[in-house]
Amino acid sequence: MTGKAPLRAAAAGTIIAFLAVLVLAADQFSKHLALENLPYQERVPVVGDFLQFYLTRNPGAAFSLGEGVTWVFTIILAAAAVTIVVLAVRQVRSRWWAVVLGLLLGGILGNLTDRLLREPGFPTGHVVDFIHTPWMMPAIYNVADIFIVSMMITVALLVLLGLHLDGTRERRSAAHGEDAVTSADA
Repeated sequence: MTGKAPLRAAAAGTIIAFLAVLVLAADQFSKHLALENLPYQERVPVVGDFLQFYLTRNPGAAFSLGEGVTWVFTIILAAAAVTIVVLAVRQVRSRWWAVVLGLLLGGILGNLTDRLLREPGFPTGHVVDFIHTPWMMPAIYNVADIFIVSMMITVALLVLLGLHLDGTRERRSAAHGEDAVTSADA
């Protein structure tokens, strides 16, 4: 037990909202800079083959799949955002979960904003992608994608570590082999 008191709902909501707005702003600003300064679909080496910029517009979902049904991805993104907000208001009392959900929500809102407001129009707008790391994967992605992927990995880790949304943690008792729930806001 860490001795820290769980967050109040208002504090968790404030953390989530602040981080979501921060990530959304960073994502949209980076896309604005990319659109204003990068040539379209031309490689721009930043750090050799380690990091390149390659401006493109993604009409599909991950890896440009599902190009003809982007409105479905818009609905899924919107549903994910609403789910995070509902969880935040009702259940989140853990600082870790508040941070992770805020960063995840910001990433989702970044790509959702593109789907809603960019050409060719609502709700099939193309997502602006411009970051390319050929050594890691062939995909081209953006700041929102970085937060979405890294926070989903973090969600999996929090679940594996037994940290609940309410700040309690499951711990296995070595003597009895039983699960115990303790208050441990992290």
